[in-house]
Order: sequence, then structure tokens, then C-alpha cells
Amino acid sequence: MAWSKERTVSFAGVISIIGNILLFGIKYWAGIVSGSIAIIADAWHTLSDSISSIFVIVGARVASKPADEEHPFGHGRFEHITSIIIGMMLAAIGFEFLVSSIQKLNGGGATHYGTVAKVVTVVSIVGKELMAQLSFYLGKKVDSRMLRADGWHHRSDALTSAIILIGIFFSGNFWWMDGVLGILVAIMIFYTSYSIIKEETDALLGKDADEGLIKKIKVIAAEETRREVFMHHFHIHQYGDHTEITCHIKLPANSSLFYTHKVCTKIERRILEDLNMEMTIHPEPMEEGEYDWL
Repeated sequence: MAWSKERTVSFAGVISIIGNILLFGIKYWAGIVSGSIAIIADAWHTLSDSISSIFVIVGARVASKPADEEHPFGHGRFEHITSIIIGMMLAAIGFEFLVSSIQKLNGGGATHYGTVAKVVTVVSIVGKELMAQLSFYLGKKVDSRMLRADGWHHRSDALTSAIILIGIFFSGNFWWMDGVLGILVAIMIFYTSYSIIKEETDALLGKDADEGLIKKIKVIAAEETRREVFMHHFHIHQYGDHTEITCHIKLPANSSLFYTHKVCTKIERRILEDLNMEMTIHPEPMEEGEYDWL
């Protein structure tokens, strides 16, 4: 039996929490041993993934709650809210790393990485990329925005660890390498934060209907009516897994109320069956000579 979306997201969240806590411990230890601000910053970045995964688990449970009197369209938009929280957490962590890295540059002094730092960094890259791939795969499978956002959180951690690993091999020649790497880590975290917040904010505020989706709807309408129909004024409202669509359609001015209702209902039912979207159609009379239907 296939898992529900909530159970799938929770499973990915638990795996993420366990893996990130383990990685945080060894990375923080490696950072202390080597005195590397970049590795310590990367360790806290990893720990933040565990916190974000907790939000993902909670968000999945809230988003899966059915509609009620106060929320007639369900709780699906809580996915967007959870993703924005993850993005804001990333921004706060990025700022802290930026400040620490600048202080490191101002203080001077080279960082001496050892074998431990190199091994731990490699382990971090592999571990974080595996967690990212799991989140992306399950996020796509169950269409979870939260899991995809969490996957980018993991991916950003893997990329920053890769930058640190490259820098380790050049640290002996450049005393400022650790501070510069810390700044690069912060910039990458800022970019990831911005991308997540922008995408989820756009979804909450509402965006224009996708042209590909509108084309599909028009094709379905034409198949159901067996003639060309003029549909316009599309509005799409997404509530997580639940999507509401409204549009206008022009029908012959002399059509009976029964006929008009029949045409709109056929299209609405087909949209629900094929696209799993609730559609409401507002009929309008055609202008004389616009189409020769009858």
C-alpha cells in the first residue's frame, strides 16, 4: 500500500533530522580541532537543516488537515508558510556566517587544516547530497513544496562543503582563505534563502495562470462541446494539493438556462476528472455574429 503524502514527508524529515545531527557533531568537532570558521559555520548550517526538517514534519501534518468551517479550502497553503520559514532561517544563518568570516579576516592568521577536516568534509558532501536527492525524489513523487525546499537546504550544505574542501588544499598558501570561504558560504546561503522565499511568496500572492494549463483546459472544453469555445478571464488559486479555477465562457445568447448549465457542468466535471482541479465557469452571451453555433 502506498504511503500518504504526510507519511512520506514525515519519513524524509526523520531521516534528515538523524543524518544532520550526526553530521553536525562530526563537522563541529572538526572545526574546533582545526580552528576553521568555515567548517564551524558549515556545521551550524547542517544543524539548521534538522530544525527545518522539524518544520517540514509539522507543516505536513497541518497541510494534510481537511477543510473546516474556518478554512473551507483546506490547510494546503501551510506548505508555503513552512517553506518561507525555512528560507528565513537560512537567511539568519547566512548573516551570522558573514559576520564571523569578516571578523576572521580582520583578525588575520592562517587556519591549519588536518586530515580530520578533509575526511569529515568529504563525508559531509556525500551525506548531504544523498539527503538532497532523497528529498527531491520524494518531493517530486508526492508533489511537496516543503520537501523540495528542504532538498535545496541539503544541496546548499553539500555545495558549501565542496567549496570548503577546495579551499583546504589552498589554505597553506593563503592565510585569508578560511575567511573568504566563509563569506562564499554565506553568499550561497543567502541565494538559496532568496530563491525559496521568492517562489513561495509568489505562490501565496498568486500568479498568472500557466499558459500550458490554460491550453489544456481549452482543449478539454472543445472536446466536451465539440465546437470552438471562447474561454477567458482565468483565475487560479492554489491551496497546496487543492486548486480552484474560475473563468468566463461565451455561449450563444439565445441558449436556454438548461443548456448553459449543461455545457458548464460537463466542462467542470471533465476538468476535475482529468486535472484534479475544481472549476467554476461564468457564462457570458456571445455578441451577434461572433460565432454561428445554432
